[in-house]
Amino acid sequence: MRESEIEQKLRKEVEALGCLCLKFVSPGRAGVPDRIILAHGGRAVFVELKAPGEKPRPIQLHVHKQFRKLGFPVYVVDSPNQIQEVLRAVSPSRISVFRC
Repeated sequence: MRESEIEQKLRKEVEALGCLCLKFVSPGRAGVPDRIILAHGGRAVFVELKAPGEKPRPIQLHVHKQFRKLGFPVYVVDSPNQIQEVLRAVSPSRISVFRC
């Protein structure tokens, strides 16, 4: 499975929960994760997508560490099976103050 196929599956499943799964680009800043998920309750979750078996580059690991230090979750996904962990993190049931 290619990275783009994993990314497409992630986007569809996140959007099915009513969240946004946006392509995240930051001109002039290398290493930012591929996607930012804007979830219920004002939460932001970052996702780095990789082809199966690939690992993040050192600059990506550095940026992930910076984001985590600020309190933002960062997930590295290289398999469709790992999408479930991200979905649990953005599920509206995790936020008790969220109401439609």
